[in-house]
Amino acid sequence: MIRGVHIAAVVVLAASAPSAFAVDFPLLGSIAGVVRDHRGALQMGASVLLLNRNDRVILKTLSDGEGRFRFPSLPPDYYSVRVMLSSFVPAWRSMINVRPGTESFLNIQLANLFSSIELVYLSPPQGSLLTEEWKWTLRSANSVRPVLRFLPELSSQSSGRRPSLYNAPTRGLLTVSAGDGSSLTPLGIGPDLGTAFAFATSVFGSRELTVSGNLGYASQAGIPTAGFSTRLSGAESSRAPDVELTVRQASVRPIAGNRLLTGAGEAPPLRTLSLKLADKTSITEEISIEYGALIEAVSYLDRISQFSPFARLTYDLGDSGALEIAYSRGAPAADLLFRGPDSAQEQLSTLALFPRLSLASGHVHLQQNETLETGFRRNSGDWTWSGSVFIESVRNAAVSAAAPAGFYPPADLLPDIASNSSIFNAGNYETLGYTAALDRRLAQGWTIGLSSGASGMLAAADATLETRNPNELRSNLKAIRRPFATARMQGVLPATGTRFTASYLWTTKGTLGPAHAWLTQRYQPLMGLTIQIRQPLPAGGIPGRLEMTAEARNLMAQGYLPITTPDGRRLWLVQFPRSLRGGLSFIF
Repeated sequence: MIRGVHIAAVVVLAASAPSAFAVDFPLLGSIAGVVRDHRGALQMGASVLLLNRNDRVILKTLSDGEGRFRFPSLPPDYYSVRVMLSSFVPAWRSMINVRPGTESFLNIQLANLFSSIELVYLSPPQGSLLTEEWKWTLRSANSVRPVLRFLPELSSQSSGRRPSLYNAPTRGLLTVSAGDGSSLTPLGIGPDLGTAFAFATSVFGSRELTVSGNLGYASQAGIPTAGFSTRLSGAESSRAPDVELTVRQASVRPIAGNRLLTGAGEAPPLRTLSLKLADKTSITEEISIEYGALIEAVSYLDRISQFSPFARLTYDLGDSGALEIAYSRGAPAADLLFRGPDSAQEQLSTLALFPRLSLASGHVHLQQNETLETGFRRNSGDWTWSGSVFIESVRNAAVSAAAPAGFYPPADLLPDIASNSSIFNAGNYETLGYTAALDRRLAQGWTIGLSSGASGMLAAADATLETRNPNELRSNLKAIRRPFATARMQGVLPATGTRFTASYLWTTKGTLGPAHAWLTQRYQPLMGLTIQIRQPLPAGGIPGRLEMTAEARNLMAQGYLPITTPDGRRLWLVQFPRSLRGGLSFIF
């Protein structure tokens, strides 16, 4: 009898062992939410669409009798959610980060004019006694609010902002930055010291109105700069293109003896006005296209205008990756260059970038790039393989030049608006390049990457000049293809929340470049050693978050091309000048 009881007990324990001792390793996340109207009433039957990072619908559901919905078992990635209900304006939320073992909760408010989606929190692991939804309920009760002030473990994860059904869906960013050195890049020329701001709010539900600006004052050149932009953008369902209007103005540093100056010896201001239209549409479930055009007018000594079309065709291969073909002519297409969670801040930084201008024989020229690029990306677990091939034609290439005083006439050197150096017209050239990259996701959000390839770079056929004629230097610069290699690492320190990015680009000596802006790659390499640090700071009860930034570009001053003048002095040509920058951002 006792033996039989023992055998039965062993069988029961064996059957219950998998459930009792199994270890749960959460690998997937989820998105959930609740739909209400502007008065707070729960809405049943709302159509909720879940889209992937390529804006392709992957799941669809309806809100239940309590206005709730849920998308479980989602692989970690960035998603978008679109909510539609009859008699209400659709609501849209993009860049929702789904992490393993967490649930992103959306508070959706539908209205006749303004609809919004607020990301409330990321839920704790399964089994937590007090859920985030109960925490928000307790915080809204006056009777328990004083008690919760002494419970730091119940702090919100919504970046310090308490959601409300009646808050206007407005976001903002204010950045104060300072630095030294020129910021000449393949995109344009930027100031050294500036205050940037951006405010975005929903308009008619699926549209978003963004007003941004940048006020700068170059510390070395002592000149003011300013740029303002208004953008009306929206979701793919809005059936209307994004429209952006941008104006910029800078006071150009005068050069003594420059006969191009006007009136009382003051240099004419540099002004630009641009209008951009951009849109995105899906041809099939796998094929989508981004396209648009930029019309830009430049006023400085002469009046110049250019038409810059751009397009990128993407063939989505699902989890295997994507194949992309991109084309751009005229000004670099910022809409194709910046993708990912920080694309908004990247586009804000380009607001202060003026077009790349140069002087040749007293006439102003605008650099124009025509690029055709094909890229492929394949994902395999934590590994990502990518590669691109491009053909590029550059007209009136502008490079930074530090020439001896009085060596070249002022009619061939344009004062740099971001430093005490000048801009030299390097002429025209054509090039072909390619790259292959390998990226690996590590633990706790860290990633490393390696890439290698070859690109067109400018080099001097003769390191010594015989005359002081600018045409000699211009004809002496030749486009040659040289190899390059890049190593990069980025991630977040878990203890302090510091976001750290470091990269190093190596290439052969005596070359300017590479200066190509990749249209199909997720990463834009910079010359030499570059370090970027973003440190969150305590907000001190302010409804928002503070972030301190520091950036050092080309620390070892690589890619500096020396040219010897006939009298033995040195003339330096630089494609990526060394620069140090820092700033403080307030995000709300």
